[in-house]
Amino acid sequence: MLIIDFHTHILPPDLIASREGLCKREPWFSRLYACPKARLATAEDLVAHMADQGIAASVAFGFPFQDVGLCRACNDYVLDARKRYPGAILPFALTNPQDPEGIAVAREALEAGALGVGELIPDGQGFALNDEHTLAPLMELALEHRAPVLLHVSEPVGHDYAGKGWQGPREALELASAHPANTLVLAHWGGGLLLYEHMPEVRRACANVYYDTAAGPLLYDKELYQDALRWMPDKILFGSDYPLLTARRYLAAMRPDVSQWEGFLGGNAARLLELVEGAGERHA
Repeated sequence: MLIIDFHTHILPPDLIASREGLCKREPWFSRLYACPKARLATAEDLVAHMADQGIAASVAFGFPFQDVGLCRACNDYVLDARKRYPGAILPFALTNPQDPEGIAVAREALEAGALGVGELIPDGQGFALNDEHTLAPLMELALEHRAPVLLHVSEPVGHDYAGKGWQGPREALELASAHPANTLVLAHWGGGLLLYEHMPEVRRACANVYYDTAAGPLLYDKELYQDALRWMPDKILFGSDYPLLTARRYLAAMRPDVSQWEGFLGGNAARLLELVEGAGERHA
């Protein structure tokens, strides 16, 4: 069975070696990685993890820095990793949409072979999900390239933690409503937005919205996986948030019905990214 991990982070070795300096320059990065025990991973680490866990392909991106120069360096790295590990690494492009160079950085990466844009973290990069002035040009670019946009969305209630932000389901819904033709992937279960799809008007607005499971075992009871797959089996994407968690941690918690495994673990992602059989290459 094809398994595609839709949410993984990798960084160039030189940036990993510069962790301390990056923490001084990038506040959101510091929140997550100031502790030396917080894991950072290279492409080689990810590929070894995939082989160990039985994962065929992974959507990979760096860290969504405020500095678009660092975003560009991460994009160059994941695009090169795709060449070195064809079919295994599915590169997404980072950018900061509020930076004057942000659209150019995203365009460069998409034209070089990135399959989507993201993960973008609005709280960490200084923009709002409902900021139409900032995000409209990026949405237009993504639509032009048939590229999904992956966004970090936080749940507005519950316990606090280092990666929790203030942009949640309300703001994500406003973005989806403003750009119904765009394909959006809302990380971390969309901060709970999927629960509101039981409301007809929300369901209509979210027709092109998908949800990944990144960090799910740290946030929700395992029953959420079963319920979500029953409600919307075609819209849930397995995402681990590697190197934060391993794939096995998810599978142990989720245990979805056998009939739902194929789409959830890889079929939905392959269809969304328009991948040919075996993953890694997009249909022309």
